[in-house]
Amino acid sequence: MTTSELHGQNAPKTRQPTLGRPQLATLVMLGTVAIAGVIVAAWFAGQGTISRIFRQLNALQQNPPLWLEVPMATWEVLLVPTVALFIIVLAVMKVSPQPRSWSRVVVVSILLVLTFRYLWWRMFSTLNLNTPLNGVFSLGLLLMELLMLSSATIQLFLMLRVRDRSSEAEVLSLDVSEGRFVPSVDVMIPTYNEPAFILRRTVMGCQAMDYPHKTVYLLDDTRRPEIQALAKDLGCEYISRPDNRHAKAGNLNHALPLTQGDLIVVFDADFVPTRNFLIRTVGFFQDPQTALVQTPQTFYNADPIARNLGLEDILTPEEEVFYRQIQPIRDGVGSVICAGTSFVVRRSALEAAGGFVTDSLSEDYFTGIRIAAQGYRLVYLNEKLSAGLAAENIAAHALQRLRWAQGTLQAFFIQANPLTIPGLSLVQRMAHLEGLLHWFTSLSRVGFLLMPLAYSFLGVIPLRATAAELLYFFLPFYLVQLAAFSWLNHHSRSAILSDIYTLTLCFPLALTVIRVMLNPFSRGFRVTPKGTASDRYSFNWNLALPLIGLFIATAISLWVNLGMCMIKGAWQQTVSPEVADQVKGIGLGWLWSAYNLLMLGVALLILLDAPRPSLYEWFNLRRTVKIRAAGQTFFGVTTMLSQEGAEVALTQAGFPAIAASGTLPVQLEILEEGLQLAGQAIRTGIDGEFPTVRVLFEQVGLQEQRRLVEMLFCRPGQWKSRQTPGELQSLLLLFRILLKPRVLFDRNVDVSVVAVAQI
Repeated sequence: MTTSELHGQNAPKTRQPTLGRPQLATLVMLGTVAIAGVIVAAWFAGQGTISRIFRQLNALQQNPPLWLEVPMATWEVLLVPTVALFIIVLAVMKVSPQPRSWSRVVVVSILLVLTFRYLWWRMFSTLNLNTPLNGVFSLGLLLMELLMLSSATIQLFLMLRVRDRSSEAEVLSLDVSEGRFVPSVDVMIPTYNEPAFILRRTVMGCQAMDYPHKTVYLLDDTRRPEIQALAKDLGCEYISRPDNRHAKAGNLNHALPLTQGDLIVVFDADFVPTRNFLIRTVGFFQDPQTALVQTPQTFYNADPIARNLGLEDILTPEEEVFYRQIQPIRDGVGSVICAGTSFVVRRSALEAAGGFVTDSLSEDYFTGIRIAAQGYRLVYLNEKLSAGLAAENIAAHALQRLRWAQGTLQAFFIQANPLTIPGLSLVQRMAHLEGLLHWFTSLSRVGFLLMPLAYSFLGVIPLRATAAELLYFFLPFYLVQLAAFSWLNHHSRSAILSDIYTLTLCFPLALTVIRVMLNPFSRGFRVTPKGTASDRYSFNWNLALPLIGLFIATAISLWVNLGMCMIKGAWQQTVSPEVADQVKGIGLGWLWSAYNLLMLGVALLILLDAPRPSLYEWFNLRRTVKIRAAGQTFFGVTTMLSQEGAEVALTQAGFPAIAASGTLPVQLEILEEGLQLAGQAIRTGIDGEFPTVRVLFEQVGLQEQRRLVEMLFCRPGQWKSRQTPGELQSLLLLFRILLKPRVLFDRNVDVSVVAVAQI
């Protein structure tokens, strides 16, 4: 029987998108927009009933409830709530540097109270509905804030139930390591167009996992002879199929009937596991209700935003927030997201759910939802047990994020919609709703960039508030939230640096959200390119054009608003109340414009891709080495190490000189590993008081390649979590980058170095 025949007989059936649902979801959105448009048009046209309703609402805004009025007190007294709550939160975070159950409840409770207090004030006291133009912008700003705060508030509620399963894994892993629970495992590596050198280290890493009953399968969706030869050389199984239907999900579904393991592990083509991956995860499946164990994704290279800012050693990857904050709170309510790689799934549960979902670009996400809807448990183990390649340039980064947005938002149009699929609890649906709302916040982010322009060019005042009201209602909410932001996400990202990440792609993401809601299946699966190199700078004009236009408009807006503020003192005694409101709004407008201008400037620097001349990542890894060259022996310590070479600080002088553009044959032995490698010394130099030599390896045999991969990628516990700078440090850092971009002035373009594996 041929592979295709076997696939046709036994492959899980896949559900196709429901035709009625795209129409319903799109019509609801279009209907809402149309109704809002009719109301606005009637308001501008002076239609009696509509205008009267808004006049009454405006009167209510000018006479809010007594509990929303600012006490008659001095500014010092008005600052008391802010100072008191700020001190309480700082004290809690000082006593509990990492969030624990009690400290998280205290901080989250304070934030929830302040959030609802702020929202009530915004909705019932600050709207400016005196004219249709002001009213449209005022209500628009409120809706954008409500969208952002809805997502954030759901997150806060979910934070009250966080799970950490490391201690549970300690106990369960004993049964695996001691041989009492060792189900058979199929390790699947789906690949489409990834280069052979990337697949080689992934397969080697999978084969190096400590586990007796595993089989590694390379699932080649491009039917490449060189990949089949690679599988043969490495001794793993090779599976291909005659077509590419349903992309990665179809590739995995095709392999299911051709394999027999009790458990299935999936690694993307660029993800390399540590040796203890299966030891730490398989034990959870002793509980028959556990269907899937997801581990975090981390990366052995810097993402393009960190690289292009020259902050590889400071910024954590964007996904860190998701895996250090979001997944643990989702685990607490049973709504863990299957992330497509570095997970283990029970075969019987996967088959009961119909296999991997094929009617969305996010096959992993909806596969997890289907499994959970069957009554199974999804588990998140927050231990970095694998690492992969982050997108290597800003274009690939954008492609990946836009695909994630489209795939997730297709939830509204398929049967695996987490908001409607039978079998999920209310709290599970709430967690998934937060994930869907996250992508809509890109619309708010664009609106926040455009809103200050309305102050300058249209004379619009969308928010009506006195300085005393801002001190009493806004300042406590904002400062306490800012203080706790990094602490709640385990110092993976400051609020200001998080803003940079969202701003860079807010325009294409907002367009993607609109396009998906109108035509959800207009674009198919596009693989993120990996394994690329570049020896020159390049600027992404496609992403930059809207940001450049907005930068220019914001700069003009800032100039206009500053001019208005300078004559404020001359106006405020003689103008009408309406003009006085406008002048007050100008002050907020120029502060807002100044902040946006800073962030836009940094975002434009991000779109300048720095050179990346090496295909291999270089690690700050210390190993004692012995080098033989020209009949002499030298000892030293590696300062950088990769699959292609090493940088060594020698403990003695006298290394033979290397002629310009020349090389010197050497034998290098890594003493801790007993690993001997032939190479060419290509450069010598001085690092402080130590002479250095750069060696490129040559003629590396298969066994030496395996040991290099295991040393660089497979050591348990090697992938550490860094802490991001605080808010003030982040702001100062952005100012310094803007004034002197590190990507241009402080970059060594010789190699790409990642400081993630120091010993």
